[in-house]
Amino acid sequence: MEVAIDLVVFLLGALLGFFANHFFAKNQREQKNLAEKVSKTEAELAQYKLDVAEHLDNSTKLLADMNATCQQAMQQMETSTNLLKRATPSSEASESMPFFSRETQEQLAQTVALRHPERHTKKAKDEAITEAPLDYSGNPSGLFDDKKQSVTNAE
Repeated sequence: MEVAIDLVVFLLGALLGFFANHFFAKNQREQKNLAEKVSKTEAELAQYKLDVAEHLDNSTKLLADMNATCQQAMQQMETSTNLLKRATPSSEASESMPFFSRETQEQLAQTVALRHPERHTKKAKDEAITEAPLDYSGNPSGLFDDKKQSVTNAE
């Protein structure tokens, strides 16, 4: 009977050991999975930090390039302004260098003389206007009266 009790105790110990090992092994697998997730997340965080640092570095370089370009543009504008100030004609220079050439000025003077002959200006000055303008004539057409007009293109 002692052997039977030893055998039962052995079997109970084996069953208890099996369940304990299964339970603890499951906890160890969960801990191992969590540790892997943590290490993976830490690696992703480190990569994200590197990406952000690279992005900020590129942004800094781009801003430096923009600043250099703006400085160059400002220098070019200053140079252009100085050139324009030197090239702006003074009163003496404007008389020596007219806007239009001499031929163009002569043609413009001829055109003005053709369009506005002196006889119209002298006549208007000498005679007083006694007639009313045509839009105030004494013979109204009746176009704006409230009378019904006949239709000329009716079929």
